[in-house]
Amino acid sequence: MASIFADTPVSDWLQSPWFLGPLVFVLWVALFLVVKRYVLKALQRMAERTAWTWDDVLVRALSGPLLLPILATGLMLFERILPLSKEWDRALDVVLAGAMALALVLFVDLACRGILDRLAERQPILRGTRSLIQGIVRGIIISLGILIFLDSIGISITPILASLGIGSLAVALALKETLANLFAGIQMIADKTIEPGHFIRLEGGTEGTVTRMGWRTTRILTQGNNMVVIPNAKLTETLITNLNQPGPETDVRVEAGVHFDSDLAAVERVTQEVARETQNTHSGAVPGYEPRVRFTAFGDSSINLVVILRARNQDGSQWLRHDLIKRLQSRYAREGIIMPFPTRTLDLPPERSESLRESFLSADDVPADAGTGGGTPADRE
Repeated sequence: MASIFADTPVSDWLQSPWFLGPLVFVLWVALFLVVKRYVLKALQRMAERTAWTWDDVLVRALSGPLLLPILATGLMLFERILPLSKEWDRALDVVLAGAMALALVLFVDLACRGILDRLAERQPILRGTRSLIQGIVRGIIISLGILIFLDSIGISITPILASLGIGSLAVALALKETLANLFAGIQMIADKTIEPGHFIRLEGGTEGTVTRMGWRTTRILTQGNNMVVIPNAKLTETLITNLNQPGPETDVRVEAGVHFDSDLAAVERVTQEVARETQNTHSGAVPGYEPRVRFTAFGDSSINLVVILRARNQDGSQWLRHDLIKRLQSRYAREGIIMPFPTRTLDLPPERSESLRESFLSADDVPADAGTGGGTPADRE
């Protein structure tokens, strides 16, 4: 080879395809790398000036995958200049199609990963399921990239799609419960029905704080320090009361009862004073909120009333109720306000009343030692 080039004139050597091919390849790659650098910088500046945040993710996702089409097209020019056989043309066509498909797969994968990272920063609920979602998305992207590559090189993908359809149906039937929990979790994430840290109450009476939302189950920590694990599919089918929405503040209701002979105006005044003092001094209460005192009903043994306060959150409501009950009991005792015990009155017919009275009187006349074996043997005889 060296002797051939030594015997060849310089002009012919410069016009040789074995010299022009590598030269064109290097110049092509260098030129488009420079263009790529300046174009990406311009796009990055444009993305920084826009209010839309997702264009930054797309620009960063373009940086790496663009190198593959540049190299592949450079190889195509290199092959076209060299006097190679048609088999090389076919091979480089396959390489170009593979590079384009791979570049597309990398770009979409990087863009999806960047979007998931952004969403996970804003939505803590996605942090536990990000790996799973990213794995599923990546599998779909790679499968689509392979199908695009096969179709671009002339291989029919119809039988593959048919096989994938049958296989997907079999997998879906086998993983019915798992997929139901997965999509239920995605639905709750999208609707933002509940989030970690929210205090919720379920239809069956279970209540507690949501500690974790996974792709299969949701965990609720009850006030008894017990962990309740609920499949997402069942959670979406039950009624949920979210005590943190629209805000964490919650009403605290304390019911009481006073004697029928009580001065209701004085009772209302005293109760309002105690409620206002508790509301303004307790650490778990919302400062500045005006408590409400309302008489609700004539009970069996008392006139019932309810006191309504406002707590910062569900945890503080328990201590606020505890403090209010203590203060009300102490203040009622000082003011002479009676909270009666339940009483019952028996209404009997006159003849029945007389027979009961006679029974009680005859029982009073019986000696204390009667029927107990008391006295001497002679007395008993």
